[in-house]
Amino acid sequence: MAERPEDLNLPMSVVTRITKEALPDGCMISKEARLALSKAASVFVLYATSCANTVAQKSKRKTLTAPDVFTAMEEMEFETFLEPLKDSLEAFRKEQGQMKERKAAKKKEKEEKEAAERALKSVAEESASLVTSELAATVENGAPESEMVEMENGTDSDTPQVVE
Repeated sequence: MAERPEDLNLPMSVVTRITKEALPDGCMISKEARLALSKAASVFVLYATSCANTVAQKSKRKTLTAPDVFTAMEEMEFETFLEPLKDSLEAFRKEQGQMKERKAAKKKEKEEKEAAERALKSVAEESASLVTSELAATVENGAPESEMVEMENGTDSDTPQVVE
């Protein structure tokens, strides 16, 4: 529980933002009115929480759920807020689902990129190993030094070269 009564108030910045969005342009609100709205909103939240907790306790649960809050709103005789509240909850859940999907897609893309990089690295290592083994075989067979230099540089006298 809160140590001081002031700890239960909503932040003034939140109250100011909400009131500015709710009021028409050009309408001002005094500091005292914002404070009163903050206290009223805090009392409402505490009351709604208490009612929802009672609903949960009747169901022998300790965790409050959205249906508990909906039932509490009905018991508090705030039925007019139920539909907007349910719509808001549905929009929130949809947004959370989309965020989860974007995160999963980003993770999959990253994993695919890492897999492609690993495959490319493996191919490069395989090519380097093949060149090294060819060079070793050439040395064992006693190839002339000029041919070995061409092989180290990646050129072959039998292969036509592209001049840029």
